[in-house]
Amino acid sequence: MKEEKIATLHPTPGKVNKVIAKSKYDFIRSQLLDILKNAELTHTELMESLYASVKDNFEGGVQWYGEVVKLDLEARRILERTKSKPEKYKLTTSIN
Repeated sequence: MKEEKIATLHPTPGKVNKVIAKSKYDFIRSQLLDILKNAELTHTELMESLYASVKDNFEGGVQWYGEVVKLDLEARRILERTKSKPEKYKLTTSIN
């Protein structure tokens, strides 16, 4: 049986993102949302936290998938970048 795929979005108009396995998208999405539930993190902090939380349970490039899913969540307005220096990522709404 063929694995279900998802076409991710990109927050920059005109840029196209990737088509990836839905199971990997869902797993990384869940992890990113959980990490950001109670914190605002820089890009480096976010990717390091993601790697630490999934490295033993994920097959594939954690940071590559993390970046693709992060961009998709930005395009869907679930995540946003703060105006602070350095930029940080935060949830736009509370996730239950």
